[in-house]
Parts: sequence; C-alpha cells; structure tokens
Amino acid sequence: MPLLYYIRHGETDWNVAGRLQGQRDIPINANGRAQARACAGILHDLIAREPQAALDYVASPLSRARESMEIVRTTLGLDSRGYRVDDRIAEISFGDWEGFTLDELRGASPEAIAARDSDKWRFTPPGAESYATMSTRVRRWYDSLSSDTVAVAHGGVLRGLIVALGICPAEDAPHLDIGQGVVYVIRDATLSRYA
Repeated sequence: MPLLYYIRHGETDWNVAGRLQGQRDIPINANGRAQARACAGILHDLIAREPQAALDYVASPLSRARESMEIVRTTLGLDSRGYRVDDRIAEISFGDWEGFTLDELRGASPEAIAARDSDKWRFTPPGAESYATMSTRVRRWYDSLSSDTVAVAHGGVLRGLIVALGICPAEDAPHLDIGQGVVYVIRDATLSRYA
C-alpha cells in the first residue's frame, strides 16, 4: 500500500473547551494555524529524507481540515488549492451530542455515557455513528489510495484507520491521544509519530 502522511487538523476553540465536534464545521484558531505550519515543516523534513515522485493530497470536507491543508501546502510552497476533498475521511459523527462536553452529557444522560464508557468502539450516540461504522468507510478510502498521500483529517478518523489496518486493537483505539501539530506516517501496517 502507498505511504500515508497523516495530519490531524489544527486546534479549534471547541477542542480547547472539550466540546465534541464530530461533523460540525468549526474553524481552526490561531494556535491551530501555527500547528498546521509546524506540520508543514515536519512534512518537509520527512519528504526530504525519502523524496517522492509525486504525492497526492487529500482532506476531509470540514473547514478545519481544509484550512489546515491549505496552510500546509502554502508553507511548502505549493498551490494552496491543489488537493482533493473526500467525504469518507470526515470526522466521526457524534449526532445529537455535537457541541456538548462529556461532563455536560454525564449530567444530562448518565446512562448513555455509562454505555459509551463500557464499549466506546461500538457505542452509537443518538443520531450518530459508532467508531466501528466510521472505521469501515475510512478503510474503503484507504484501500482506494493509488499513490503516496498526504491526508489532513481528524483524530477519530485516524483511530478508525489504525484499527482497520490491524495496527491497534479496537478496545484501545478510542482512548488514544491523536495530537495536533504532529505528522503520523503509516507504512507497512505500522504507525510512526513525528512532532
């Protein structure tokens, strides 16, 4: 399979507040823009170590991923708009829970939060999707890659992908911290982290 350079979008104000974003279109903040520029520097160094004939660039359709991609490309000296958008790497949907913090949800729906905590991978919030469901669409996206790729998407998407690829067990993936300002490299069913 092609080499994948994976970047989580830059920070948003909802990330700072601990709000579930899911598929809400929340923009990145000033720190998020700095993180995207830092990722461009890391990516530049990684590519310099292992030059590619041509890289494909793809982003989630959500603006926080698109703006992060455009900053990465501009910082690398590339046309900011020279990338594709793919709906299959949109963040996991939290449905009716989007916009709330887990503490707020614990107060309003303690039984639902307890069910989520007991099986975070398979739990589906109201009007949403589970990690297991999202992982299937992300795997279809990954299987469609035909060249080495730079992707800018979301923490949940990377969790789903590494389970689909057998890199991490399903019960552990939802608890992984997927950092911002970090470039992840997936090669030969292994995950490496560069910050």
